[in-house]
Amino acid sequence: MPATTATAQDFVPYATAAIDFHRALNIPAGPLVASRAELDSLHAHLVALHGLLDAHAQRTSPLLQGEGDHLKAVRTRLWQAADHLHAAYHSAPRPGSGEVPDAEACRARLPEGAPELSICRRHQETAQLVRRRTTPADLYAPFTGLVRR
Repeated sequence: MPATTATAQDFVPYATAAIDFHRALNIPAGPLVASRAELDSLHAHLVALHGLLDAHAQRTSPLLQGEGDHLKAVRTRLWQAADHLHAAYHSAPRPGSGEVPDAEACRARLPEGAPELSICRRHQETAQLVRRRTTPADLYAPFTGLVRR
């Protein structure tokens, strides 16, 4: 198997630095409602991280089960975070009107139509992968069970 080049390994630290820079520039101190555009971008980022961790978990698990188990747990937690971001998106004020959806619409997680459906489409595509790789017990367990000393 060919060794990974140093250049390829540099992308993740740059992505992390970009997020830190974005937060420092765009999130002022004090109360601020996250916009739907921001939540959509964060959801895209978490889904991309989920895909990266899924690839690592799939490759690592056959070789080192302990490390693979931890990577699978991280992948599951990233999906749970993305699921909460998706719900937050639908609970956030609507662009233009600033109207906040009522509690019933938020619980039903009803999409509002294009272009807002892009987050839902991305979420559903990732959900298909999650259903293939994760059990419901894994998704809803309050604890990963991964305590090793």
